[in-house]
Amino acid sequence: MINSQPFGRTGHHSTRVIFGAAALATMRQDRADQVLDTVLAGGLNHIDTAASYGDSELRLAPFLADHRAEFFLATKTDGRTGDAARAQLERSLTRLGVDQVDLIQLHNLVEPDEWETAHAPGGAVEAMAKARDEGLVRAIGVTGHGTRIADMHLASLERFDFDSVLLPYNFLMLQNPDYRSSVEQLLEVCAKREVAVQTIKSIARRRWTPDSTKPHYAWYEPLPEGEPLERGVAYVLSNPQLFLNTSSDATLLEATIAAAQGDHVAPSDAEVQADVSALDMMPLFDGAELERI
Repeated sequence: MINSQPFGRTGHHSTRVIFGAAALATMRQDRADQVLDTVLAGGLNHIDTAASYGDSELRLAPFLADHRAEFFLATKTDGRTGDAARAQLERSLTRLGVDQVDLIQLHNLVEPDEWETAHAPGGAVEAMAKARDEGLVRAIGVTGHGTRIADMHLASLERFDFDSVLLPYNFLMLQNPDYRSSVEQLLEVCAKREVAVQTIKSIARRRWTPDSTKPHYAWYEPLPEGEPLERGVAYVLSNPQLFLNTSSDATLLEATIAAAQGDHVAPSDAEVQADVSALDMMPLFDGAELERI
């Protein structure tokens, strides 16, 4: 069984593994239905999608028609002005076939100009707070990629009382001392304020190499099934504060769910470093030319 715990102060006990519905973005409905059957059988109770994830919201709608009450449902908006974010939220509700989402997240809020627009009067934050007051959403979060995002989340939490954050978290990223320091500060603030912390890229191997002939089901190459993937999952779940969002490569969903069962002990640095060497793992983000996805 996958353990559950309070998702911040939302009142929901979420499974520590969250289904990353970016995996459904380009799927046929019949294949998406199979994946969602795996989600259900695996005992997950939290789904994370986004307006910009292709057809993901549409693929979820038939499943939600039967199972809405069983899942904490999160989506995201990349609108920065209030009007843009509100329009995107209303479109998401229609596409998902629901009257309310449990969590709306400001998607990849990392660039300073976009951050200022979103937090300014008439911006996305104000609009999502109004949507919460109207009952269209229950909670509001913020997400992002790259080595700057922990610092940006700290700044966001100074400006607005977000309910959740989402950011990359894996062994290689935390070897960057500046990023690790910022993540540790963020985790401390989130613990004090009961802000849920979601992690992504936990089983990332590296960016795709030009000569790779493997199917590209995610924008990055994930770890293969087996012990390296299991250690990647354990590296996150051994920290009781964190939730793990599954990869957009749905072929690894069952393996991730299997690896997430029960309690976890963090792998040693030597074990993970051996995986890094054996699999030629590389950070997805470097603070410079690799900062954007």
